Amino acid sequence: MDVFNVIDREGNKIRDFSVIEYIQRRIERNAGYVSSLRGSVGVVPSEEHTSIELTGTDRPGLLSEVCAVLADLHCNVVNGEIWTHNARAAAVVHVTDDSTGSAIKDLKRLATIRELLCNVLKADNDLKTPKTTLSPPGVTSRERRLHQIMFADRDYERIENVGLGEVEDKSLRPHVTMLNIEKDYTVITMRSKDRPKLLFDIVCTLTDMQYVVFHGMVHTGRNEAYLEFYIRHVDGFPISSEAERERVIQCLEAAIERRASEGLELELYTDDRVGLLSDITRIFRENSLSIKRAEISTKGGKARDTFYVTDATGNPLDPKIIKSIRVEIGLTKLLVKRNSNCLPEPPEETTTMGSLFGSLFKVRNFQNFKLIRSYS
Repeated sequence: MDVFNVIDREGNKIRDFSVIEYIQRRIERNAGYVSSLRGSVGVVPSEEHTSIELTGTDRPGLLSEVCAVLADLHCNVVNGEIWTHNARAAAVVHVTDDSTGSAIKDLKRLATIRELLCNVLKADNDLKTPKTTLSPPGVTSRERRLHQIMFADRDYERIENVGLGEVEDKSLRPHVTMLNIEKDYTVITMRSKDRPKLLFDIVCTLTDMQYVVFHGMVHTGRNEAYLEFYIRHVDGFPISSEAERERVIQCLEAAIERRASEGLELELYTDDRVGLLSDITRIFRENSLSIKRAEISTKGGKARDTFYVTDATGNPLDPKIIKSIRVEIGLTKLLVKRNSNCLPEPPEETTTMGSLFGSLFKVRNFQNFKLIRSYS
């Protein structure tokens, strides 16, 4: 039995019964569906758009170069998502032929798109080979695919930020601990800044690593989330070696960090047109903005894009530069939504291993969300 107490993104109770009914239908429909470990792309053909998956070394201006290539090849980006983490970048974007508005089917043209995008993704001294995959979209969600892509790219392997001007504040990183207990469980306790889809990111990663959650609890306070899971590998055994323990900790830290809203949040809302994304990202590049994460969507002839940006070294942006960019694009079209560099004060108390599951009957002290899972 899984019990969820949920609220909407504004912190209010969900009163729209159509939302509740939609969630119920989706859960009931997928109850008997079991996906493969890696998920799949191209399982369900689509006449609407072609899916492009990209992985490579992150650098300032990379998204601008990718969008410029797509625009030159007469590809219109209709939606997509871009993540960066630990000097790696991954993207899943859906494109159409700008003349027909439908999926691109010409094999020669698809090969050209793949080749030119691979050329853009190549970086000097990069030990990892960039990858470009083109196919119709499949049953796996973009967010799930991004986790799988970055996991396969081993973005969880921590590297030093040499020469980038970034000073990592380890106190802001998620805290993951692990302990084996009786009944052959491994207890994983996580503490991080709370945000939407945090539980989704963690569970996806555990599933892709072939671990099963038998018991779990999630507490959220004002700014922080505390999670505790009792897990086993699908073979029935707990985590047994130090190497496996370190790998799981690294992968969970990466799963939490990939979607962290780093930098200044900018929202673009305007009439959609061919080449719009290329023009917007070019303006960002010319003003030395680095895009850390982006969500691209179009609906009803309108484009609604969200960008999380810093300067080229990962530091906060000069407000004068942002104002200049907004004037160039349009003050009513590009809005400043939130600045994640303004971090909340750290909590006074800390949570230790095992205290979450022990406080099962104190969950009413936490406001936002809880999960209680128990399988015999």
